[in-house]
Amino acid sequence: MANEALRQRLENTLKSGQDSALLRFALGNEFLQAGDPARARHHLVAAVAQQPDYSAAWKLLGQATAAAGDPDEALNVYRQGIDVAEAKGDVQAAKEMRVFLKRLAKQTQAGEST
Repeated sequence: MANEALRQRLENTLKSGQDSALLRFALGNEFLQAGDPARARHHLVAAVAQQPDYSAAWKLLGQATAAAGDPDEALNVYRQGIDVAEAKGDVQAAKEMRVFLKRLAKQTQAGEST
């Protein structure tokens, strides 16, 4: 219930004309937690478009893309996110995305061999 109220406030902020990468990240995070990866992905794509060096948004975009059932695109997102994080010096985000990339690649390969 509280999450729904937060999502509504965030959406109202966006509708009022206030748009930012941080707002889009927050919306993406809320929709991903609510089990709506397609809507999460929409907002996270907007976040990285507005702020291309936003490492955390790249990481969450990879998660949302994988959850939306597009593992190949998620692999691409993680690769881009790792490049962004490394260029920015965001070692922890790059490390986390490498772990997600490795897991997803393994799952994708296992799915292809069955």
